[in-house]
Amino acid sequence: MIDFLFQTIRKMKSWTRRDWLKMLGLASLATTAETVEAVENAPVVDLPEFFHNPLHRPIQQPITCIVIGAGARGNTYSAYTESFKGEMNIVGVAEPREARRERFSKRYNIEAGKQFYTWEDVFKVPKFADAVMICTPDHLHYEPAMEALKMGYDLLLEKPIAQTWQECKDILDQAKKYNRIVAVCHVLRYTTYFRKIKEVVDSGLLGDIISVQHMEPIEHIHMSHSYVRGNWRREEETNPIILAKSCHDMDILRWIIGKHCKEIVSFGDLSWFKKENAPEGSTLRCTDGCKVEATCAYSALRIYHRERTWLYHFDLPSNMDQGEAILKELQNGNWGRCVYHCDNNVPDHQVCAMTFEGGVTATFNMEAHTSYAGRRTRIMGSKGDLVGDEEVLTIADFSTQKVETWRTSEHSVIKSGHGGGDFGLVRDFVQAVAHQDPKILTSTIDLSMESHLMGFRAEDSRHKGKVIKVNL
Repeated sequence: MIDFLFQTIRKMKSWTRRDWLKMLGLASLATTAETVEAVENAPVVDLPEFFHNPLHRPIQQPITCIVIGAGARGNTYSAYTESFKGEMNIVGVAEPREARRERFSKRYNIEAGKQFYTWEDVFKVPKFADAVMICTPDHLHYEPAMEALKMGYDLLLEKPIAQTWQECKDILDQAKKYNRIVAVCHVLRYTTYFRKIKEVVDSGLLGDIISVQHMEPIEHIHMSHSYVRGNWRREEETNPIILAKSCHDMDILRWIIGKHCKEIVSFGDLSWFKKENAPEGSTLRCTDGCKVEATCAYSALRIYHRERTWLYHFDLPSNMDQGEAILKELQNGNWGRCVYHCDNNVPDHQVCAMTFEGGVTATFNMEAHTSYAGRRTRIMGSKGDLVGDEEVLTIADFSTQKVETWRTSEHSVIKSGHGGGDFGLVRDFVQAVAHQDPKILTSTIDLSMESHLMGFRAEDSRHKGKVIKVNL
């Protein structure tokens, strides 16, 4: 599925509306571009009407935003301005990589005095926009968020909120102190698919929710790219994987169940991606003459060089042969290392069991060793049940024995990443800032705190080997 996704990017200029909807309904992948430059230069598309939000009102003038971090997330959210003109203008950027900063500034016509090297530079000048988008790595969320709020900016804040529970609380307190809006990028809440699940649950069709089973299959190459070789491989440098990857899932469980989580227990480990599992003849790098490279499922030469996939973090130059640049990265950078000889320490499988108010139970599995992506969800209620895989929902009514099938591809209304959630989030954020009304958002920092706490407590449980209470 992932190979298909990247191959079709090359053909997307000729895609029909149906082609776009089919692609975006596949799975909620965070890495949906071949290179950073491909994300930055993604085409503007004609988008249909959004999932209806009755709180939306006409905007008198576009809000203005500064983007901190001009990588894939920063470019993805900013691209909203090109398809929905008159709602938001990008007026500043902070990005240490010169090529990214220059491309971004050119794309959004940002004046020289509003182009900054680091996030600190943004706050050395007087406030000049309505909001700041923080799209930096996990360890660079806390400080710019605190400073932006102090200066009176509203925030679009990438998840996870921060690296510790105390830092999350600090940002919440800062937002309240300065009366600012903070939207956390729990983009799954803004997808047609998960909104449909929420609608079914809230309608009472399933009766009282008794139990929920939820799984995130990361997909084995995604795991190796991001959490073995990549930026999120060590929890002390970013976040535990239950937060770095699966805080979306903690959030979806809390949102759909609609009750407070009381207790959580978690088990998991790093079982496969370690040196004792290295095949005989393997080398520290795939480019060092590895004897099993040709048949290895995780060959960096195959994934990145021969197939040219998962080049998301390479930031390849456009003025030289890209094959040469890729080989240079594999010979010297993180993504060329053997997956059995990295310095990773995050689990490649983890399971959580939770109890919620009213006796509702839930389980969550994060699984790296799958050939597929796309979250799987089962909800068991007193009057019916629901089964879904991000493409198809099957909803059964026990009394009537009626079974309804609902397909994402037939109901998608937003053409953007994460099944439409990326632009769905930005549109609600624009509305919230324009009208200074946080109720328009479903993922304010107030509402996102408990699911973050669930993640932190799950990791406490995994390390301590006991059930942990979840008390806000």
